[in-house]
Amino acid sequence: MDQFNKEIAQALLAQGNLKEVFRTQLEKTVNSLLQAELTAILGYDPYDRSGFNSGNSRNGQYFRQVASEYGKLNICVPRDRNGEFKAALILPYTRRV
Repeated sequence: MDQFNKEIAQALLAQGNLKEVFRTQLEKTVNSLLQAELTAILGYDPYDRSGFNSGNSRNGQYFRQVASEYGKLNICVPRDRNGEFKAALILPYTRRV
């Protein structure tokens, strides 16, 4: 949270756009939540040895743009090999949040 406070203070001092600070922070948060959601479903962290030959593993990601109150968010939705991961945070085909 300290980095977020620093970014807000810098934007206020430079008379910058606070909406952009909120947009970037929201984008980082949503992306990290999606990665954590996949980790919870798979049951192991990225690059963890317990995930080798487990039957299901990470399989890259695909990118989407989602319109929000603060602007367009570039979201990286992770995938798994078996196609079992369905993001609960952002539903499929959602373009506005």
